[in-house]
Amino acid sequence: MRPDELATYLGWFRTLPIWLDLDGLRVVHACWDDQAIKKITLGLQKHGGVSKTLQSAGKGKSLDVAVDVVLKGKEAALPDGKSFQNKDGNVRTEIRTRWYSSPEGHTHGTYALQSDAIDCDLELTTSVIEKAAPYPATAKPVFVGHYWLSADRPKALADNVACLDYSVAKGGFLCACRWNGEQKVNNENFVWVIG
Repeated sequence: MRPDELATYLGWFRTLPIWLDLDGLRVVHACWDDQAIKKITLGLQKHGGVSKTLQSAGKGKSLDVAVDVVLKGKEAALPDGKSFQNKDGNVRTEIRTRWYSSPEGHTHGTYALQSDAIDCDLELTTSVIEKAAPYPATAKPVFVGHYWLSADRPKALADNVACLDYSVAKGGFLCACRWNGEQKVNNENFVWVIG
């Protein structure tokens, strides 16, 4: 790709919304978190949108953390030097969490939001529990992607949370969900084709 083409594409990407908060429905890449969204909104206002100044202003700061939460999801460190190997062979020392659920009663293995099984039956640490801010069951339904889930068929992650990423680029399926204004995501409204 030529540098001028790359600049054009990056300019276009900077015009796209980071999330959508519509009448009755929300859409975000990985995680809806009100605090992170408020922080990003202030950053967007201060820096004139998704700009190079916004990107450099956030590096290593709370704005950077907020962007990571919204675009990558929440993560929690595994305890006591535990690790696992993901499906690509990378050693991971953190899990992506089920940010939409209460962490109470979970272990690191059961609170992980990913297709790779994690053999870690240690209880969640106090810091993981204290940092959690579960997506309210009464909040608008939210559709996410990002997680590369695998399953025989898609289904809601919670009553009002749907993931549409089922690893089509790695032999999974291309997925969508019909939304007709309902508060509870209906599993019968998922449609997909094999990749």
